[in-house]
Order: sequence, then structure tokens, then C-alpha cells
Amino acid sequence: MSVDTRRAAQPTTPAFRARGAVARRRRWGNPLAGLGSLVWLVIVVVPLYTLVSSSLMHQDEALSGDPLAFPTDPTLDNYNTVLHSGFLTLLGNTAVVAASTVAIVLILSVPVAYVAVRTRSRLSSLAFRTFLLGVAIPAQAVIVPLYLLIGKMGLYDTLPAIILPTAAFAMPVAVLVLSGTMRDVSEEMYEAMALDGATPLRMLWQLAVPMSKAGISTVAVFSALQAWNGFLFPLILTQSQEKRVLTLGLFNFMSQFGVNIPAVLAAIVLSVVPIFAVYLVARRALVNGLMGVGGK
Repeated sequence: MSVDTRRAAQPTTPAFRARGAVARRRRWGNPLAGLGSLVWLVIVVVPLYTLVSSSLMHQDEALSGDPLAFPTDPTLDNYNTVLHSGFLTLLGNTAVVAASTVAIVLILSVPVAYVAVRTRSRLSSLAFRTFLLGVAIPAQAVIVPLYLLIGKMGLYDTLPAIILPTAAFAMPVAVLVLSGTMRDVSEEMYEAMALDGATPLRMLWQLAVPMSKAGISTVAVFSALQAWNGFLFPLILTQSQEKRVLTLGLFNFMSQFGVNIPAVLAAIVLSVVPIFAVYLVARRALVNGLMGVGGK
């Protein structure tokens, strides 16, 4: 059979042509998407490279040299300076704040989201919508009454003064994410457990929570980032050096070291490493949770 005969024998329906186009795209890829990914990679990697390389430079080289050049005489003195300037205390306080915030958010948000999903009453729906109003309230708008409330509770200049507001402002988004994840759990599974005599609490811990791991991981990472990067609450609600966290400590490093740019950059690198490690561990669950496919 000749080439022309074989071509004439092939179907020419729109569906066949569409499948052929998809096959060609898979074979040749998407050059435009690849180019965009490369540009985005450069935008992300270059500042990180500059951050790390500059933290290994001497002060005179950082001020007069090319920021994109690799250090001619790499040194760890900047990291040593930061570690002996109270950085470990800042890191420990931040870790306590982040871990406590995540624990509070998960303990409270998981049951709230479960009730919002499983309860069909108007009161539950109204309470859920009212709860989500917290997403629209910025922390700056309530910082003065929050300061007065923390003072009345006797928590000023303590780590709970940072933990409680941070958890409160993270909970609306956490409930929103978890409720969307729990809605993906099949109704037939709930009915099967109910027929077996399972209580709502048992269905929560043995069905909803295991099937919502992606959403829970998303909420945990989000809450940890909120606590790790928070600046307003530590600035307003703490005062002593012993209760300061990384964000406020980095702000002080700039005035403490003056124009010692490598030392400040070294402190930034050390502060990024722990939360970046958490992200690497939970990145797959984080993406799945944000896409709303955690329960599938």
C-alpha cells in the first residue's frame, strides 16, 4: 500500500485530529511553558544565590565587589558572628511560637471544619460564614484593642502574647481549607460507618482526619509560615530581648551590625533554613491541599 493510500485510509474526524494534536504536543513538549519555567527559575535562583554567596564574603568585598560573583575568599566568620549574638535564642523562641501556633490551629480547626461539613442546619452555615469573616479583618485594624486585651490578661512580653493572636488570625483560612478538603470525602463512607454504629467523634478521627491529610498538611505549613514570618505581633506585644523572635531579631541585627551586610545576610540564611526544610518535607501535600484534592 502506498503512502498516499495509507493517508487516505486514516480517519479525518475532528476527534481524531484533536488526539493527533495532543500526541504531537506530548512528543514535542510545550516550548513556551518551558521558557516561562526557565525564566521563573532564574528569577528565584539568582536572589538566593546572591544571598548565600554574599553571606560568605568579607565586608569590603560585599560593598565593592560584584554581588553575582562567587566570593574570592569564602569565610564562615559572618555565621559565627551571628550565632554568638543571641541568634539561637531567637531561633528557639520562633520554633516555640511556630509549633504552638500549629498545634492550636489544628486542634481547633479540624473539629470546626468537620462540624461545618457534616451539619446541615442554617445555624451551622451562618456560624461558618461568620467565622470566615476573619479572613477579611487585617491584624493592623485590631492591634490596639488586642494590645489592651493582652495587657489585661497579664500576657504582655510573653510568648503566648504572640502565639494566641497568630493562631487566631490563621484559623479562618485553616477552616476554609479543611472544610473544602473534608467535603471531598465520600458520603457513602460516612454512611457505612454510621451503619456500623460509629459516633461522630469516631468518624472524625478514623475517617475524616486520615482522608484529609493533605489539607491538614497545608494548614500546618500555612500556620507555621504565618508564625515564622510574623512581625507585627512580636513588635507590639513583646519588649525584652529574651522574648524576641527571628523577624524582630533580624531587624535589630541591621542596627546592631550597622553596614555589616554579610552578617545580616548570614542571619537571613540561617532563619530561612528551618522553614524551608519543613516546606520540602510537606510540599506535595501542600500543593494537593491547595488544589482541593486532599480527600480524593
